[in-house]
Amino acid sequence: MLTITRKLEFDAGHRIPDHKSQCRNLHGHRYTLEITLTGDVIDADGNSDNGMIMDFSDVKALAKQHLVDVWDHAFIVYEKDDKVLDFLSSLPDHKTVVIDRIPTVENLAQVAFTILKNVFIDRFGTGLRLHKLVLHETPNCWAEITDA
Repeated sequence: MLTITRKLEFDAGHRIPDHKSQCRNLHGHRYTLEITLTGDVIDADGNSDNGMIMDFSDVKALAKQHLVDVWDHAFIVYEKDDKVLDFLSSLPDHKTVVIDRIPTVENLAQVAFTILKNVFIDRFGTGLRLHKLVLHETPNCWAEITDA
C-alpha cells in the first residue's frame, strides 16, 4: 500500500472537565495533525497531479478549509460543559467550537477523522481515501486513528 502524509499545525484551547489533574483547567496546545492518504497514483499526461496520489498543496488546502482553520485559535468545548459555555458566550465574537464529546486528544482525533474522511473520499476516481490521522497534543502525547 502506497501512502502520502501531510502535516499541519494549529493552536487551540480546551479543558477536560472531570480530570484529576491540571487538565480540568482552561488551557491550550500547539496541535500537530498528520493526514495520511492512500489511493492509486494518478496517471494522466498533462495533469498537474500526474504521478501523485494527491498534490500536497491540495491536501493542505482541503484540511485547512474543513478542519484546521475551523479549530485554529478556537476553544474546543464539550457541549455539556455548561460553565465554560456560559463563560465563552459572554466574550464578544469568541471563536468557540462545540463538540459532542469531552475534548480529549482521543476524541478530537475521532472527530477530525470523521470530518476529513468525507473530504478526501475518492476525489479523482483513484480510490483516494483517508487512511490514518495522527493528532499530537504535545510532542510526546498523541492519538492515532486508522481506517479499518
